[in-house]
Amino acid sequence: MKLNQIADNPGSRKNRMRIGRGIGSGMGKTGGRGGKGQTARSGVRIKGFEGGQMPLHRRLPKRGFRNTPFAVKLNETNLGKVQAAIDAGLIDIKAPVDGAALVKAGLMRRERGGVRLLGGGELKSKVDFAVYGASKSAVAAVEKAGGSVKILAPKKEEDAEPRGKNKRKAAADSAKK
Repeated sequence: MKLNQIADNPGSRKNRMRIGRGIGSGMGKTGGRGGKGQTARSGVRIKGFEGGQMPLHRRLPKRGFRNTPFAVKLNETNLGKVQAAIDAGLIDIKAPVDGAALVKAGLMRRERGGVRLLGGGELKSKVDFAVYGASKSAVAAVEKAGGSVKILAPKKEEDAEPRGKNKRKAAADSAKK
């Protein structure tokens, strides 16, 4: 095989459409832009513009709660990646493996809100983890290898008073008693 014999797969590269090159091209005259008006010209900005009237998306009230600013941003890592780092000698398994150790090993760029351990891959080494959270499969795999997982996330506490439909249901249940 020579360099001049190398070819791409047939159909992987398409010739670009040359618009505005006569009626016979199928993309002549208006060049696929339709009729006249603002959209036929360049610099079109009309999505959501209602001719100066207050747009519908600004007339409607904001509703509901968004958790975005309060959400805990976690780094996720699989056990397979941790095992690869252990095999490469980047992680010391004598000390508990936490977010700082994983950052130092190059498995993640920064710690952020914490680390969530996922069960992808296989763990062969006995490792003690101290992470924000872990999936059930990850905990099972670590314990099977002889290690342990310490969860640093605070425990979720149940609501003392139910809300919404559950509140009505709880009130009805207590009335029956």
